Amino acid sequence: MIWLILSLILPFLTAVSCLRRDYTNSLVPKFSIVGAVAQLISAVMLMQHVLTHGMIVIQVGAWEAPFGISLVCDLFSAMMVCITGVISVAIAVYSLGDIDELHTRKHYYSLIHMLLMGVNGSFLTGDLFNLYVWFEVMLLSSFVLITLSGTKDQIEGGVKYLLINLLSSVIFLCGVGLLYGKIGTLNMADIAQRLDAHEDALLVNSSGMLLLVAFGIKAALFPFFFWLPASYHTPKVAISGLFAGLLTKVGVYAMIRSYTLLFHSQFNIVQDVLIFLAAMTMLTGVFGAASHFDIKKILSFHIVSQIGYIVMGLAIGTPVAIAGAIFYTIHHILVKTNLFLIAGLIEKRSGTTDLKAIGGLYKAMPGLALLFFLPAFSLGGIPPLSGFWAKLGVIKAGIDTQHYWLVGCALFVGILTLYSMTKIWAEAFWKQEPEHTHATHKHIPWIMIWPCIAMAAITVWISLCPQQLLEWSTLASEQLADPQSYIEKVMHVKEVADD
Repeated sequence: MIWLILSLILPFLTAVSCLRRDYTNSLVPKFSIVGAVAQLISAVMLMQHVLTHGMIVIQVGAWEAPFGISLVCDLFSAMMVCITGVISVAIAVYSLGDIDELHTRKHYYSLIHMLLMGVNGSFLTGDLFNLYVWFEVMLLSSFVLITLSGTKDQIEGGVKYLLINLLSSVIFLCGVGLLYGKIGTLNMADIAQRLDAHEDALLVNSSGMLLLVAFGIKAALFPFFFWLPASYHTPKVAISGLFAGLLTKVGVYAMIRSYTLLFHSQFNIVQDVLIFLAAMTMLTGVFGAASHFDIKKILSFHIVSQIGYIVMGLAIGTPVAIAGAIFYTIHHILVKTNLFLIAGLIEKRSGTTDLKAIGGLYKAMPGLALLFFLPAFSLGGIPPLSGFWAKLGVIKAGIDTQHYWLVGCALFVGILTLYSMTKIWAEAFWKQEPEHTHATHKHIPWIMIWPCIAMAAITVWISLCPQQLLEWSTLASEQLADPQSYIEKVMHVKEVADD
């Protein structure tokens, strides 16, 4: 169980270490990398333990559920914590070339590790109110990060980001308060157990919808997505990459956890709503991406469209669909983070991410072209890249359940996604470089390139050997499909341990 605790303690200790004023600024990034590597090792060990021994449950302070705070790690949680560890190392290393001394003095490194602690806490909590607390840890850290440079665009984007997420927090608290007032518990397993036998449909439906709105805002689900493309392109690329990979996935995780555990017995009530929201999220995101000519804005809108695929898997609701949603989530975290970091490499060399002002990158930097090609066309679903397997899973589930119009929508969005990636490729890499930009070329530090190479290598591994990730996703889906097992292990920890 030490690995579960370390997944929360290590980011906190790293954040505190990076706050020390008696360290020189050159040492702070090294502490960040050491802490990120330690977090990744802890996450890998946690996942290995869960694969070998099953779900881990810790009752904090020895207060038994539902009275104390429960920390719970099943395979889905472990996979999310593990991929968070991968992203944390990539961002920590990339930051050495992207983050200057001014941002270091403004405690950039402490803030990213506090954010990572909030992300891990959200994945590991078994208590609804503590999920809210971890959300607020992420919100506070992310708002400071998004406005760290203090530019006009960042302040404007940060205000939009903060206001809509504060609204999400208020709605979340209303949903939690409604549940607690009627049921008298906030432990997720206990809520699920009591709602199974509850006859008040209005209570269940209203609280479920409030949580759907709150989590939908966090996940940038239609129609609550507008804050994301208005803010994610404004901060430093290392910050954008971290946000793009992880923050919306916390909202998605909360939705999947809620509708496979808390409201699993009432899932049919909200299923049609989720299907509609998934389709609209895919369409609005991809249309927004197709209309822009700035790489970071295109990628920001594609976060929205790809969230639609994940929610599509949840909305279909079968074990195959949930497995496809989990596979898609892991794939998307990797490729989206990598694409933002590669956009940072392009910006570092050319001084801009405006497609009209750059070109000729294929001839000048063929290695960079390959680095972009792998995650970009994986996002577009080109076989045999990981995005193809991810889309295949949710589309197959849609065909199996005869949701043909939703499948058609997903295929159409896939074509437009490929169009957007092809637009970036044609404009930035294939076309001739504008003559007036030759003098603006800058050297790209290798320290910024290595994380992109590493994540591209993981994408290639998933693409060529998808069986392992598919096996884990399927097993995680089977666990989610059996909420009673989760309830028993959380509510009867001693009996399970004795067995």
